[in-house]
Amino acid sequence: MVEVGQKAPLFTLPDQNGEMVSLESYRGQKVVLYFYPRDNTPGCTRQAQAFAAENEALSQKGAVVLGISKDSVSSHQKFAAKYELPFRILSDPDHQVLEAYGVWQEKKLYGKVSMGTVRTTFLIDEEGVVQSVMKKVKPDTNACQVMGLLSE
Repeated sequence: MVEVGQKAPLFTLPDQNGEMVSLESYRGQKVVLYFYPRDNTPGCTRQAQAFAAENEALSQKGAVVLGISKDSVSSHQKFAAKYELPFRILSDPDHQVLEAYGVWQEKKLYGKVSMGTVRTTFLIDEEGVVQSVMKKVKPDTNACQVMGLLSE
């Protein structure tokens, strides 16, 4: 997994509208990069809504929010529209970025082992360096946790 102090791996992925988004284009801004398992699941929906509720405050602190999952562009489009998400969510169906950040891991659910996305949030500074890594975050409190870090 990418660690604090490392350069954030660069990427370019399509957002919910099919527009290509590059991490490099956010140089000079803080980036809240959150990885989540799946659109329209209870935890992922609550996490997205919490970031949506804090989006203006995060923006005032100079931060932009980007969500990433392996869901398709069309799934993201429906998810973003349904919950009126004010930030971009990016599609990584081949999980290349998920793997680059180390969040594509073996998971166990009801005794079944499979590969999937471990809910993780990275705070990247204006120079593209990872400032904080929040592992296995709670969907309901992750956005407030990020706000706390930005207020330090």
